[in-house]
Amino acid sequence: MKLIHHGGHLGVTGSCHQLWTDDEHSLLVDCGTFQGDDARDHPNPEIKFSLRGIESLLLTHVHIDHCGRIPHLIAAGFEQPIYCSGPTARLLPLVMQDALKIGFTRNQRLIDKFNDKIAKLLQPLPYHQWHPIQGGCKLRLRPAGHVLGSTIFEVELPNGQMAVFSGDLGPRHAPLLTEFSSPERADLLVMESTYGNRIHEGRADRQSRLEAVLRKTLDDKGVTIIPAFSLGRTQDILFEMNGIFEAIQKQQGRSLMKQVDVIVDSPLASRFTQIYDDLQEFWSAEAQGVLKTDDQPLVFENLTTVGDHQAHLATLDQLVKHKLPAVVVAGSGMCTGGRVMNYLRRLIGEPTTDIVFCGYQARGTPGSYIQRGSDWVRLDGRKYQIRADVHQLSGYSAHADQRDLLRFVAGFTEKPYQIRLVHGEYHVRKALEAELDQRGYHVD
Repeated sequence: MKLIHHGGHLGVTGSCHQLWTDDEHSLLVDCGTFQGDDARDHPNPEIKFSLRGIESLLLTHVHIDHCGRIPHLIAAGFEQPIYCSGPTARLLPLVMQDALKIGFTRNQRLIDKFNDKIAKLLQPLPYHQWHPIQGGCKLRLRPAGHVLGSTIFEVELPNGQMAVFSGDLGPRHAPLLTEFSSPERADLLVMESTYGNRIHEGRADRQSRLEAVLRKTLDDKGVTIIPAFSLGRTQDILFEMNGIFEAIQKQQGRSLMKQVDVIVDSPLASRFTQIYDDLQEFWSAEAQGVLKTDDQPLVFENLTTVGDHQAHLATLDQLVKHKLPAVVVAGSGMCTGGRVMNYLRRLIGEPTTDIVFCGYQARGTPGSYIQRGSDWVRLDGRKYQIRADVHQLSGYSAHADQRDLLRFVAGFTEKPYQIRLVHGEYHVRKALEAELDQRGYHVD
């Protein structure tokens, strides 16, 4: 077998890998958008590689850096099956509709036509079962614990060789989803390395720090802005905030949630949250346990979802004018666009504002400049002074840290013969490679 990369091997975004199972047959794993500095190196999202021999697309999950180039792939003539988990098949049309409106057209008729095309190609598969696919290969899916529907793919070739694609792996103790489990063997393991050089804070630490930010918001009568991916991070944060509010109510007999408004200003996140709620069978045992005492852990008192653009502008004006303590969860997660930009423009210069990052900020994005403590940031071409307090809650990352990644590799029944690290910055990949090398693994 031979592996060729069309993105995601030298940086974090733009994941797209082509596995040749022999000289004539191949499959793609993901087809994502480049973001941040990666986008400057790849300004044209059109598909430049030949589709000859590609017989299927394996989609690990629906974050845009893994699926955002699918419209371009189909425009280039791709008409092969798209294999994914059931939840991913449910989520993908929503993501594609949003991506098409940003990058292609706002004509709903054309968007519907494209989604009809996607629906014909999608072939959702259940986890933990072997499935025959094109080229004489077999495919098995495992939950990756990253976001709803995220998948580890095991691909068994006709000659018996095994290729494993980790996709994006979730951390231990993720609030909502089942943790990943390691396959038995791999002749080639293609593994993400986003946080391959760091250890996340523990769950108790992240909860106490989030609670501290909520209390500060109340004391300052300020606004806490949480830039978050619509899928995954938003639902995790809502679940944890609900737990914090409930714990304070039990311990102190008073409700913090009655004093702090929580606003989800993302129509897409609201639709994703509904799908999370519909697919509770994919939740972790802990989250399903919570359902026994709280039948709606993603919905709570003083939680407001903002719909259309006029409601968004009215909400923003009200927060600025009346100095109301509030937590705003809005996209995009890297502050590259979306409604969070309006909140930042109006509030980043206020000392009573807090900005909380819970996930990865790609190099060169506005989020990365804010996160690293710059005095100012450029938003849509204009410079804004940063007077807000900035927090990084690494414990809410949806990615495995170095310890989790090493645990994933060590969990194989047989030591992987060869490991290829992707989805990480150069110095991060080298740090993880050194750790794997010390443990006797061969990293290509």
